[in-house]
Amino acid sequence: MSEKNKTEITSLFNQHADFLFNYAITRVNDEHVAEDLVQETFISAFKSYGSFQQKSKASTWLIAILKNKIIDHYRKKVREYQKESLDAYGSGDDFFTDKGKWKKDQQPQDWKIDSIQQIEQEEFYGILQTCLKRLNEIHRIAFVMKHMEDIDTTEICKELNITASNYWVIIHRAKLQLRKCMETNWIQI
Repeated sequence: MSEKNKTEITSLFNQHADFLFNYAITRVNDEHVAEDLVQETFISAFKSYGSFQQKSKASTWLIAILKNKIIDHYRKKVREYQKESLDAYGSGDDFFTDKGKWKKDQQPQDWKIDSIQQIEQEEFYGILQTCLKRLNEIHRIAFVMKHMEDIDTTEICKELNITASNYWVIIHRAKLQLRKCMETNWIQI
């Protein structure tokens, strides 16, 4: 690689590292993992810089690399998760009776909030990130891919190597756990 290319890569790092880190941290909820993913992104960019045709902005190119690194991270986590028993993370039985009805003390409550006056976006997202961190890895990954990355269900199942029915169970459990966490930590019922 030429000195000019090395200088350009260094410039790209200086311009985009913070943005890429912020993008990664909202998806993986772990500073060390986010730092590693950004580092891997720049290593890949360095290795393939000669083939970068500059038909798109450098930030777009770097985000595409980072997204692939995040998906690879998710795949690794799913493989680790699949080695463990689903029962270790709870089945949702905490919320329902044997007959499939809501337990009285677990029924969803009305979130009596005035969306303009009471919700401060930074506070909400801070608590959401805290609640996401409390989810087990597979639930968090599936939820983030679906509701933050807006990835199609079929693609998520393919990327995570899970069945559609398993996906829906995972999403359902993630939503139940997030609801409980948000009610406990943020929303006054």
